[in-house]
Order: sequence, then structure tokens, then C-alpha cells
Amino acid sequence: MAPKRIALLVVGSVLAVLSVGLLAGGGALVGIHATQRDADGFYSSDRRSLETTTYALTSTAIDLELDAGDWRPVRRLGTARIEASRRDGGPVFVGIATSDDVAAYLAGTAHDEVVDFERGREARYARRPGELPAARPAAQQIWVAMASGPGDQELRWEVDDGTWAVVVMNADAEPGVAVDVAVGFRTGLLLPIGIGLLVGATVAGLVAALLILLGARRDDRPAAGHDVGGAGPPTVEGAYPVRLRGALDPELSRGLWLVKWLLVLPHVVVLALLWPVAVVLTLVAGVTILFTGRYPASIFDLNVGVMRWTWRVTFYAFTLGTDRYPPFSLAPDDDYPADLEVDRPETLSRGLVLVKSWLLALPHWVIVAIFGGGFTWWAWGWGSGGDGRFAGGAGLIGVLALVAGVVLLFTGRYPQAIFDLVMGLQRWSYRVFAYAALMRDEYPPFRLDPGGRDPGTPVEASDDG
Repeated sequence: MAPKRIALLVVGSVLAVLSVGLLAGGGALVGIHATQRDADGFYSSDRRSLETTTYALTSTAIDLELDAGDWRPVRRLGTARIEASRRDGGPVFVGIATSDDVAAYLAGTAHDEVVDFERGREARYARRPGELPAARPAAQQIWVAMASGPGDQELRWEVDDGTWAVVVMNADAEPGVAVDVAVGFRTGLLLPIGIGLLVGATVAGLVAALLILLGARRDDRPAAGHDVGGAGPPTVEGAYPVRLRGALDPELSRGLWLVKWLLVLPHVVVLALLWPVAVVLTLVAGVTILFTGRYPASIFDLNVGVMRWTWRVTFYAFTLGTDRYPPFSLAPDDDYPADLEVDRPETLSRGLVLVKSWLLALPHWVIVAIFGGGFTWWAWGWGSGGDGRFAGGAGLIGVLALVAGVVLLFTGRYPQAIFDLVMGLQRWSYRVFAYAALMRDEYPPFRLDPGGRDPGTPVEASDDG
């Protein structure tokens, strides 16, 4: 595949991801503007109960850096509102002042600082000890906004530049504060920002679609061409058209495997950028298959290249089969001891594209999740908040590789039986992934094909591990 097409696909996919993010953000802001405001135009929190046996409740320092000269839209973000009432109905005080003035006012006076006010959690406090009684708050000249009296009290403040703190007390400065508090904010910027994000999402989406279409335009090369994606059809009859190769180095360093995970961090960074691109392109390919029955050659080659790169990094750092540092490349490399090939089909089933990844592949997903195959972090991590671990974490493959590493550390030898089993597990995993990524219609076999040489590779063309 031409580098220009790769660049178009990568840039287009990145813009597509950006477009989805902008669309989600803009839609959320417009939705909040339309549904979450009260009659006065405030976006408000629920009432929360706060209490302390000391003299006052204060917020943590609120640092607002809004200095933008005289440009009022930035200097004045909006209006903050704080509603407070004592549970016993007595007079309550609520005020806002600079954090330095609040610290000076309550110096030597016991009070609690509210350090966690998040919805759905109990409020958490940090005690500030002291022995001096508090002076009446309303008599202080430090407040930029305040409200005091019995019943519900409402403070409104035009948000401005500075470092601020909120104080809630009994109006008579007596200890033992028990209040219900709600915080709100009104701004005229939310809707324009939301509309701006939606416009940006539209523009980014259109440019992304154009770049992806240019990068994935029809390629008249024969499907059997040896390019970034796959090689020609296997010469071994009945072999699965996804071939995973790995040759065990006869001379491995005893201790290098302990730091390989660190050495491959540059690869992990690059792959972390490539895999979202591959996901977006797989969706594009799925739509194309649904309407044309063909997997775009450019997308196929790029996605196989990302899988190949992932396998090489996995083989080096986690399977521990070689000490040769993996190349920064999507292309096949017969000289490197690990490689991956997927045969690009002439046509694919239009209907299967709707059920292969999530329904038909489900039994295999359960099995390979136990294996912890080399691609498992990428396949599952993004969908679970990105907290997966590269190369399958502590799955069966990880446990076997760790055992092999310990044996290697003390004996200088990688047990051949463990290597053969790990290769079989990895081969199963990558076959499933290629099927779920819509690259083939042939259902992956429920079997281990252990050893470094894939059974679909002719003996004279392989490097048996």
C-alpha cells in the first residue's frame, strides 16, 4: 500500500475520532442547556447536607484565572449561586471572599474545610484546629458577596478573576453548623460552545470521510498480492488463512526479559495511536462490505499491518521468544523471527458482517479472554475504559511466559514445550481477532496449532521455532 494512502487513512481516522468526541461534547452541552436549567437559568446541584461541630465550613481555594484584558465574555463567565439553610431554621450566613482573607478571618478558629462535595458521595472534611471563637461573619469587610438571615438564604456572585473561598456559618458565629447547601451556575457561554463543537464535529467528520474515501478507494491489485496486508493464499490445503509465525531464538539473554516491557514503551505509544485508527477503519470497512461485499484493500493492508506490529512487540516483550528488537513497521519482514499474514478475500458475506464480531465470535471471545492473547489489551481495553493491560495481562499466556522467563533466568533455556503451547494459544487468539475484525468469513477452528511454524505455511518457507 502506498505511503500516501496510509497517511490519508491515518489522518482521516484521527479526524473521525476527533469528530465523534466533538459531537458527543457538543451534544451534551446543548442537551444540558435545553433540559438542566431552572426557571432562573441556573444549572444547579441537588441540596447536600453539611455539618460540623466547629465554627465554620469553608470550601477549598477556588482558583479562577480569567485575566483577558477587557474582553468581557472571558472576564465574566457567568453568575454563581449558593443556596443555604440551617436545618433548625435559625439564621445562617454564607459569603465569598478571597482565600487569603478567609484564612486571616478564621486564623486560630476551629473550622472544617469541605474537600469532597461530589454528587453521590458523602461530603469529606479536613479539620483546621483552633481555640479562638469566631467573630460574627456579617460584620467583616472582606466579602465580595454575602447573604445572612433565617430560613433559606441565596447568594449570587458575578464570577471574577482571583482565588476565592466560600464560607458557611451560623449568623451568630456559634459553633455547630448543620446546613443544607445547593450550588448553581448561570452562563451564556454553554450554548455557543456546544454549537461550536457541533459545527467542528461536522467539519471534521466531512474532512475525515473525504480522506478515508481517498485512502480506501478501490485498488485493482489482485487479492493475492504480497503487500503490507497479507501474502498469497496458503499452499497447504485446508489451512486457516490467518498465519502466525514465531521462531524461538536459540540464544536468549537470561535477564533481558525483565526490562523488555520498558524497552518497548515507544512501540506501545505508537500502537496506542494506531489502534483507534484501526477500529475506525474497521467500521468503515464493515459498512463497505455491507453494501459491496468487498473489504477495501488499503484498509485491509493497514489493519493487518497494525496486527502484525502488535504481534512482533508481543513476541519480543511478552512471549519472550526473541531478543531482537522489533522494527517500527507495518510491512512483512521475512528476516524478523515473528510475522503475521492474513489473506485478503475477493468477496465477503454481506450479512455476516452484522453478526460476526459480537455474536458468532462470542464462544471464542470467552476462550481467548482466558488465554490473554497478545491483542487482548487492545480488543478489550478500549471498551472497558482503557484499564486493560498490553498482551493480555495475567491470562494463561502471561502465566506461561512468566514461568518460561523464570526458567530462562536460572538455566539460560526457554522450555520448548512452553513456547510451543504459547504459540498455539497466540495463534488461536489472532485467528479469532482477524475473524471478528471482518477480515475473513471462515469460522476459526476450535483447536491449538502449537509450535513456531503455522500449519498453513509451507515448510521450506518457514522458520520453525
